[in-house]
Amino acid sequence: MTTASAPIWDGLLLGASLATLAGAQGYGEVADGALGWRDGVLTYVGPRAALPDAPPRLAREVIETDGGWVTPGLVDCHTHLVFAGERAREFELRLQGASYEEIARAGGGILSTVRAVRAADEDALLRQSLPRAQALLADGATTLEIKSGYGLDYENERKMLRVARRIGVELGIGVRTTCLAAHALPPEYAGRADAYVDAAIEWLPRLHAEGLVDAVDAFCEGIGFSPAQTRRLFGAARALGLPVKLHADQLSDLGGAALAAEFGGLSADHVEHTCDAGVRAMAARGTVAVLLPGAFHVLRETKLPPLDAFRAHGVAMAVATDCNPGTSPLLSLRQAMQLACTHFRLTPEEALRGATVHAARALGLADRGALRVGARADFVLWDIGHPAELGYWLGGRLARAVYAGGRKRA
Repeated sequence: MTTASAPIWDGLLLGASLATLAGAQGYGEVADGALGWRDGVLTYVGPRAALPDAPPRLAREVIETDGGWVTPGLVDCHTHLVFAGERAREFELRLQGASYEEIARAGGGILSTVRAVRAADEDALLRQSLPRAQALLADGATTLEIKSGYGLDYENERKMLRVARRIGVELGIGVRTTCLAAHALPPEYAGRADAYVDAAIEWLPRLHAEGLVDAVDAFCEGIGFSPAQTRRLFGAARALGLPVKLHADQLSDLGGAALAAEFGGLSADHVEHTCDAGVRAMAARGTVAVLLPGAFHVLRETKLPPLDAFRAHGVAMAVATDCNPGTSPLLSLRQAMQLACTHFRLTPEEALRGATVHAARALGLADRGALRVGARADFVLWDIGHPAELGYWLGGRLARAVYAGGRKRA
């Protein structure tokens, strides 16, 4: 509990219980709590009874609630939500027995979205993508990571990253952009994967110079890019001072998690096939395991990530939507939390920490993910009786109000 140094706060929320997540374990519960903020930063987190003065003298706006819970704003640390078109037909094909790899090799999958993205101008791409971000925000997500990877040439990758930045400005939320040029091999580079990686490496400094890249990612997989190609791309990222993330070990174990850890990666994502050596490498470098239960669910996978090994070695586990048109058309991070509890048997507390504390860490963000003085004033007021309900309910609207930077956004 810390009192504010300034006599006037911008806002003060009273009457709800707080799940601060400030400690290493537990929800960090504060009954009949108070949350104060100024200039977009939390200035008071604690019991109402310990406020240093009468509420009207502390804040310009005092918000009285009739119960509920406040948590940190959710952080969706892995999305592909900037895209054009949809791929519902592929969903039908998978239900009829076609595999993800069969669809991709037949010209579907990522490349079908590439064609749609290339055909859309920047404004059209924003119009199609913005509602998806709004849906995530309405269900509590105040920070989004958004990847490129459906352009696969310089101008269209740049277009995607520009749209991602515009979404953050439009909605007033945090957006972190990740360059995923090494997502798939475009048709014009068929049979020339090394040459395409060379091209992507050449684009990276220009995109970074425009302020469009916060991190670099790759799809390291048999139908994607090899560990050697990924290593070259990550070397270029490191030369620019950019952190890396990796789509690792989703369909097979190519040592992707260990490769991400070798480069001090923020995260290794998917990780269903990660071996014990990969887990140990992640633990040694502090690389976060990002669990993506939406794709696991839609693809009807059965190979679980090494969850017990992550726990045993102290690897932080984040949870994200993987919102994308082909394998995870998921527009609720809270629903991803529920799927993580159901499929991966995370506890509700683990799922909530995965979508807040650990997700922020997976983006290299130390200023959010928990309710504490000095953190960004990103928080959600939920109509629930206990935080476990966030991993319990299937669907429905539970968020009463969503604040980002101290301003109500949904």
